[in-house]
Amino acid sequence: MTTDLRTPVAAPPAAASRQVRWWRSGACSLPEVRWAAAAAALFAVGGIAQLAGTPSWLWWALYLTCYVAGGWEPGLAGLRALRERTLDVDLLMVAAAIGAAAIGQVFDGALLIVIFATSGALEAVATKRTEDSVRGLLDLAPERATRLTGAEDEEVVPTADLKVGDVIVVRPGERIGADGQVVSGAGDVNQATITGESLPVDKRPGDEVFAGTLNGLGVLRVSVTRPAADTVIARIVAMVEQAGATKARAQLFIEKIEQRYSLAMVAATLAVFVLPLAWGVPLQEALVRAMTFMIVASPCAVVLATMPPLLAAIATAGRNGVLVKSAVVLEHLATVTQVAFDKTGTLTEGHPHLAALRPLPAASVVGADADALLALAAGAEDGSEHPLGRAVVRAALDKGLTWTGADSFEAVPGSGVRAQVHGRLVEIGRPAPSPQDDPQERKTTAATQATPDDDGEYGAVVTELEDAGHSAVIMKLDGVPVAVLGLADCVRPDAAAAIAHTGALTLTAPMLLTGDNPRAAARVAAATGIRATDVRAGLLPEHKVAAVRELHDSGARVALVGDGVNDAPALASAHIGIAMGRAGSDLALDTADAVITRDELAAVPAVIALARRARRLVVANLVIAATFIAVLVAWDLLGELPLPLGVAGHEGSTVIVGLNGLRLLRQAAWRRATATATATATRKPS
Repeated sequence: MTTDLRTPVAAPPAAASRQVRWWRSGACSLPEVRWAAAAAALFAVGGIAQLAGTPSWLWWALYLTCYVAGGWEPGLAGLRALRERTLDVDLLMVAAAIGAAAIGQVFDGALLIVIFATSGALEAVATKRTEDSVRGLLDLAPERATRLTGAEDEEVVPTADLKVGDVIVVRPGERIGADGQVVSGAGDVNQATITGESLPVDKRPGDEVFAGTLNGLGVLRVSVTRPAADTVIARIVAMVEQAGATKARAQLFIEKIEQRYSLAMVAATLAVFVLPLAWGVPLQEALVRAMTFMIVASPCAVVLATMPPLLAAIATAGRNGVLVKSAVVLEHLATVTQVAFDKTGTLTEGHPHLAALRPLPAASVVGADADALLALAAGAEDGSEHPLGRAVVRAALDKGLTWTGADSFEAVPGSGVRAQVHGRLVEIGRPAPSPQDDPQERKTTAATQATPDDDGEYGAVVTELEDAGHSAVIMKLDGVPVAVLGLADCVRPDAAAAIAHTGALTLTAPMLLTGDNPRAAARVAAATGIRATDVRAGLLPEHKVAAVRELHDSGARVALVGDGVNDAPALASAHIGIAMGRAGSDLALDTADAVITRDELAAVPAVIALARRARRLVVANLVIAATFIAVLVAWDLLGELPLPLGVAGHEGSTVIVGLNGLRLLRQAAWRRATATATATATRKPS
């Protein structure tokens, strides 16, 4: 799925509908999901039948069918692992469930089967989502391009057939088919998918363009400089896939000790069964003792010690606008020590606004004040589709101004607009670029280029606005410069507070990683409280990945917050990737480990604080569960533990740790996390 980059990205309901459509068409096709759903349904029906007092054979049959539906796949995988001399904890869980049924505790075993089947289904869903999104990223680059075969002859060819040195023609509204260099023509290109820049970039002969970016007004002729396999968009795909393959498989605490615990439990169960037989204990008595041992030693309480706090925290975060994709992600969020933010669409809103209008001395001569000039500019830009033109119109609307539409309108590709308003010629154009300007930092402004001869009339104002990180636009009235307009991407109102709270919580100053130019990055950093030494600008996707890895190598556990396609490789490489859901690309949303669905940056420190509290509850629950298991096992081995008492103790520990973890389901848990993040803001990050 691709997004038209000329228009604002849809609001959250559109993203939600994408999720629903994908679930119906993709997730339900996964066998893991179907078997887990069947097991859960059979367990629920069996529980209802048991509570309703139906014949025992009925609910026993339902529970045993649940065993088959949810346990055959992990059981088969465990048997295959045994052939490779590896004992899988899933096989141990199936064995414990069967043992529970053997001594009459079929409900316990069925519950264990449902827990593990659901976990496997969620893992399969996450894997498929990422794979589908990576493949879909290639759709950003068009399948075909128009190649010049002579001075004016053209042919449409697959972009995969383009060779270095070929010249392609890119017309208005088309996506560029290859990485290359503009050889003729002028226009504005929206390259947010690659660099994350919020404003279209002015492209002229000699400038570099990227495959998959969107051409605005103007016709460009581009000389191909890289084959299809080496384009920036193809490298993004490769980096995401590589990060997914090399990133260590995330594991919960219980999974990290599964091999040792599994081997010890199997060995102990066999010993409890075999040794009494050798001492002459009757078979039935030895079997009951061994099954009792397996029940009390089974890690049900340990599993519930871990999962309820994490799942409860996930549910609470979801109700408050943060989608955390798995319990593993929440566990990793609790260990974050460094947070890095993207700029456009993350710390800023992702679209330009009119930040300043500075009348020039000539404005007083023609008797026009700031509002009158803005009304004239809105009249001239009313017919423009350019983002900066829309920003001017939006500013006039916000001030309640009225204007008359233009009698004539002309958009000059790569330059700007010229219109007749109230019989006056209104020209809105960017200042002429100085020879030393970096072409990658020149922003197109839906404007007619001013001549260098006029520079003395507005040069100081232009310099002041550009030093502040704005894009300067010159407005002329009947050929006379009358105003300079400053346009910029708007910083989110809650960005500064979120930066302060995040830095205080992690005790490390947040960083800014952006593909935008250094001046724009410095302006946003100053507005949000990020230190100048923690800003890295002009980064392509591979540079963001390198920056994240550099932080990892220094010992930091990095959470990256971003929203665009260009952020996806770094989101995949980071310890935790967090995407802004409202304007986030499909790939960023699927690659990220967590999604801020309400676009509230304050949720970043809050969810980290919530994850840390969940981790503390997990540790407390593990202590409780381990204590119960140790006491019951010692009782069974050293004394005579009655089976009903063993089951009661086992179930009691399970209930205690479950209820303790479910405390995080309360809304007060999120309020407490938010308060914790706010309270720590008085600390000074190192």
